[in-house]
Amino acid sequence: MPKKRSGGGLSSTQQAAKFLGVSVLAGAVMAGIALPAVGALGLAAKGSVESFDELPANLKTPPLSQRTSILDANGGQIATVYSRDRTVVPLKNISPYLQKAIVAIEDSRFYEHGAVDLKGVLRALNKNARSGEVSEGASTLTQQYVKNVFVEEAGDDPTKVAQATQQTIGRKIAELKYAIQVEEELGKKKILENYLNITFFGQQAYGVEAAAHRYFSKSAKDLNLQESALLAGIVQSPSRYDPVNDEAEAKKRRNVVIARMAQVGDVSQAQADKAAKAPLGLKISKPKNGCITAVDDAGFFCDYVRNVFLNDPVFGKTKEDRAKIWNQGGLTIRTTLDPQAQSSVRQSLKDHVNASDEVSAATTLVEPGTGKIVAMGQSKPYGTNAKQHETVINYSVDYAMGTSNGFPTGSTFKPFVAAAALEEGRPATQEYPSPYELTVPSPIQTCDKPYTNEDGTKIPNENESEKGPYRLKKAMALSVNTYFIEMVADIGLCPVTKMTDKLHVKQGTGKNLPQVPSIALGTESVSPLTMASAYAAFANRGMYCTPIAIEAVTQRVGETKKSLEVPKSTCSRAMSEGTADTINALLKGVVDSGTGQQAGLGDRDNAGKTGTTDERRNAWFVGYTPNLSGAVWVGSATQQVKMRNITIGGVYHDLVYGSDTPGPIWKDAMTGALVGKGAESFVPVNIPDPDKEREDRDKPGRGQDDGGNGDNEGNGNGGEGLLGGLTDGGNNGGNDGGADGGGGTEPTFPEGFFRGNDNGGGRG
Repeated sequence: MPKKRSGGGLSSTQQAAKFLGVSVLAGAVMAGIALPAVGALGLAAKGSVESFDELPANLKTPPLSQRTSILDANGGQIATVYSRDRTVVPLKNISPYLQKAIVAIEDSRFYEHGAVDLKGVLRALNKNARSGEVSEGASTLTQQYVKNVFVEEAGDDPTKVAQATQQTIGRKIAELKYAIQVEEELGKKKILENYLNITFFGQQAYGVEAAAHRYFSKSAKDLNLQESALLAGIVQSPSRYDPVNDEAEAKKRRNVVIARMAQVGDVSQAQADKAAKAPLGLKISKPKNGCITAVDDAGFFCDYVRNVFLNDPVFGKTKEDRAKIWNQGGLTIRTTLDPQAQSSVRQSLKDHVNASDEVSAATTLVEPGTGKIVAMGQSKPYGTNAKQHETVINYSVDYAMGTSNGFPTGSTFKPFVAAAALEEGRPATQEYPSPYELTVPSPIQTCDKPYTNEDGTKIPNENESEKGPYRLKKAMALSVNTYFIEMVADIGLCPVTKMTDKLHVKQGTGKNLPQVPSIALGTESVSPLTMASAYAAFANRGMYCTPIAIEAVTQRVGETKKSLEVPKSTCSRAMSEGTADTINALLKGVVDSGTGQQAGLGDRDNAGKTGTTDERRNAWFVGYTPNLSGAVWVGSATQQVKMRNITIGGVYHDLVYGSDTPGPIWKDAMTGALVGKGAESFVPVNIPDPDKEREDRDKPGRGQDDGGNGDNEGNGNGGEGLLGGLTDGGNNGGNDGGADGGGGTEPTFPEGFFRGNDNGGGRG
């Protein structure tokens, strides 16, 4: 805006503006044009020169909110999200019919008057006075545009929206002043373009491009006369003239617009007559907004991307700043999601678990060395319809990112204990007595004050025949509870928690793991994403990389685009290469000949660990190849379902094991995800076995998954019993193992002992 001249007078524009301010009885009157009773609406004498002059000199026009596109790693569309469905287009891409229609019906003298149409004011005032009601308004397109800017700035705040649309002299004064500024700075064509892009056309469509797609499934540039007239007619009252809900009323209004276009000479009478007889010709496109529209069941990943954006400071210093950018939209977000891997995860879950099953399953795949989340899915569909078994809770991630607290991990935690011991200098041949039943040693050193077993808690193995001594390789394969409790007592709890800290293993609530012996057996709740990322460090020879979901973000503001900074994966050494290689060798044995044989991949090096928890409420398989890591959880989100005598995916199970339900899900998901990918190898490590394999490996009663040794998840632990459920000791673990593998002796518990997990931290 021009400023005061050096002589202290006002510029011609300011003089005109002040005149309009003074005349705001063309202010009160103009407000009254749209109001039947000024006094009834509390209009005060605020329309003074002073209030006009006190307004800021420039109208701050916020960037128009637009739709955001979330893309996979190959550029394919995952979903479209928006607070307002809008695609900004230049005037040249808007049908000339629509341009003429909106001017004809809303402001036919638009190209003749300035910011305020005084002739229109007098005409409307006279007509309203004669009719005794509001039958005609006098706001120009420019004034309407300014009002829409106020509404856009208010966003979704109902209080601010009410303030932006209230019928007061104060608001009319502001509208007038800014209309003058806009006319001077933008010119008629730009004002018309901005108006057509900002205006609400009903049915969640903001701007003409979104409206053209919503009602006619075509671009705004392709609209014909009658289609253009329909859209122009909606603007006055999007609810009243909504063609979806009231075709008759919408058609009547459309024909009013067509008649007006003929009256002002935009079309001939013959054209108008023909268009007025035409049907509405609607071809409705339903709004496709939000993660519920995501392809390949990627709704949960889509929602995770949204939460990353709203929570990561890289996108804005405060939560409000980030929300403002997200709601403004106009973003193109390229993610790490690999469509091949996602499709494989979706199909595997569909093949093994039904949405209507009592339990759910969640799978997450992560790329070692980069932290890229390449797939994320679960058996329950994304959505809010409980009758369709839908949920918006993301079981793969922590509470802060998906409102799930995670789940007890069972034996899948034991490799972290082994890694900590190896880092402390214990050999891969480390041997412990591993009796059938063990009183938890006391004290055990922590990073703070020592843990003491004040209650004399004992923990047994799966059954009485399972007693040591054992070395690490066999103890890992058999998931011997007492072995890992002795390992923790030997090295202390501090090295274990330091190892899990380096692997970023926290509880699903975001809290650090407690320093208690029960963590060795997987009693704490952790998310599948956390587990997959931690195991990826084994695959990456000891280097942990934080998980990432976003690779690039482009923001469009108007006709300009800019790239935004995105979160980067941070890699750090969690353990030595030698330790990681040794863990790989240990876990490779699990899928080659141990409890995870049903999950093993036959065409490439792979390693993993099975696990189940308290009374078979959770079953896990976490495994990896050198170039892909994945975690699968199966269970009840409420932790109320005990997976005994249960049908999952149409398959009946007497007892669910980590190897027979999550294991095959992992195998199929990984197999499809790795098609066409290189079959890399682990660095080989030879773990000496100075002792002969114990002959009882083939004896009955060990309850292995495949009907041999008691190798499955038989050891009890980690639930809600004493010391996190350690005292279960496999009460049903031995039984369950025996039931599947033959034989098995149920251990005897001292009177008063709590029963914890069937096999919670027990057999993987």
